[in-house]
Amino acid sequence: MLKPFVVAVLATAGLTTCACGSSGGPTQPTNTVTVTAPASTTPAAASSSTPAGGTTQPATSTSSGGTAAAGCLTRYLNGTVGLSQGAAGSTYIAIVFKNLNNVPCTLYGFPGVAQAAGTPVTDVGNPSTEDPSTARELVTLQAGGYANATLRIVQGLNYPTSVCKPVSAQWLAVIPPNQYVPLYVHYTSTACKGLTVKLLSVTAVRPGNGG
Repeated sequence: MLKPFVVAVLATAGLTTCACGSSGGPTQPTNTVTVTAPASTTPAAASSSTPAGGTTQPATSTSSGGTAAAGCLTRYLNGTVGLSQGAAGSTYIAIVFKNLNNVPCTLYGFPGVAQAAGTPVTDVGNPSTEDPSTARELVTLQAGGYANATLRIVQGLNYPTSVCKPVSAQWLAVIPPNQYVPLYVHYTSTACKGLTVKLLSVTAVRPGNGG
């Protein structure tokens, strides 16, 4: 999973991430923080051998200037939370990626997401699963351009306390598709401690900011 989500979901070297809370909120993690998976498992989305998305990115696209666009690296992306809405015991939020580089890059497939909390920031519960209703597509982000994926968080309080073991999470650890290093996005939610309950599912990335 997210490594060490290896979720959710904020900064790597040279990159800013969203702190959607107030100025009194938790201190933003730095790229020196390791997100550690629960002791009983290592999330596949952020394992050292498998990048988020679980598939090889297709051939790079060609920008308007005729230059092949490489895959977006975590250090050149900013992650934020976009549009959020609740429905049927779940919350749906847009995870928005912005290309901070001055050249185009591409994203393909599914990000890996985990809820996270504590100091140092540590994953809580299970990582995200891929939403099978969405297909992979190659998305090109121009300089300053956006892509997004929709994260569904099932309400942890839908489950008995003895099953969920609810805990407050202040971050999302988000690994961009085909990358290994997470972005940390400040977002408060209720997570379920342990691996019994799966609360998170995420769509493949799509063009735009999800607005």
